[in-house]
Amino acid sequence: MPTERGGLDVEALRAETPGCAERIHLNHAGAALPTQRTLDTVIAHLRREAEIGGYEAAAEREADLVAVRTSLARLLGAHPDEVVLRTSDTSAWVAAFWGFVLAGGLEPSRRIITDHTVYNSHHFAVLQAVRHLGATVEVVPAGPDGTLDLARLADALARPAAMVAVTHVPTSSGLVNPVAQVGRLARDAGVPFFLDACQSVGQLPVDVAAIGCDVATGTGRKWLRGPRGTGLLYVARGFADRLDPPGIDATSATWTAPGDYQLAPGAQRAGQFEGPIAAQLGLGAAVDQLLDLGIDAVAHRIGELAEELRARLHGVPGVRTADGDGPRSGIVTFTVDGRDAHEVRSAAAAAGINLNVSSAGDALLDLGARGLESVVRASPHIVNTVDELDRLVEVVAG
Repeated sequence: MPTERGGLDVEALRAETPGCAERIHLNHAGAALPTQRTLDTVIAHLRREAEIGGYEAAAEREADLVAVRTSLARLLGAHPDEVVLRTSDTSAWVAAFWGFVLAGGLEPSRRIITDHTVYNSHHFAVLQAVRHLGATVEVVPAGPDGTLDLARLADALARPAAMVAVTHVPTSSGLVNPVAQVGRLARDAGVPFFLDACQSVGQLPVDVAAIGCDVATGTGRKWLRGPRGTGLLYVARGFADRLDPPGIDATSATWTAPGDYQLAPGAQRAGQFEGPIAAQLGLGAAVDQLLDLGIDAVAHRIGELAEELRARLHGVPGVRTADGDGPRSGIVTFTVDGRDAHEVRSAAAAAGINLNVSSAGDALLDLGARGLESVVRASPHIVNTVDELDRLVEVVAG
């Protein structure tokens, strides 16, 4: 079959993705279109649960569930025992952040360093620590190209800090923060590094060892093309014993005496007994397909499509892209003069095109600082075509 640039057989990829026949989906940063293989995997397990029972069906797939973590670990450059499945990125973040706080991680400085593109559900946990525990937060501003200002981060790390939390790719723009350099600065300062990889895992290579993060969180529904209700948490070996996660259960701890318990070793202490088994198996199918394709080839095609779209939007009067001048990802944000972002999304939806909107409430420290109430967000994936981008540009121009 013919291929487009990037070395991937786009027609075959579209043929195995049912949603491609229905609409032009440019909201993969929100929830990507799954493949038929992922869909079949989920449905088959739900059917099996109905036939023999949920516990029994899960027991049949125990080795496959372990393999999901192994595949995720391979994708992240991690060890399987450093990865656990959660129900969302936010669930993973809450388990890690509050696990660190409950274990006394904020003492003695109670100072949290974060970046200017932090997502609301991550920052809410930080603000809870500020409100209830007297923590303080220092936000590192953007540099000239829109990415995290590394010099300002170095200055912030020169004083005692409890942790640094940085977003790899924000929800509100297409920039890519220099997280490997953040990892080196945090490591030199002896400060734990928590990475929000929710918008990067699946569209960019994410090597947690090379980045040097102690914790990373992500979701299945976005660039990984997995089902909703799935998430992942990476905790580096040697750091897990610094976490005492909330909401522990019989998977994450053992009841050792009437008045005592023992946490599970490693990242498993942040695991959960209850979970959407069918969706987790579907996530495994999606990750395995990504590994087969190769993350480098996937990243190349996504980046190529995103730059193609930016170039086309630049040619439309009154349209301004909002992704900065630094390294960029597959998220393309833009504004249209005289038009509210939600109005643009609605016009696109009427034309059969799925977009999304990032509002100031999603990323207040980023969009608010730039004086933007909202931006339109388009996010192509490997199944999109240049013709589909042209159709979007026609709608925006109209």
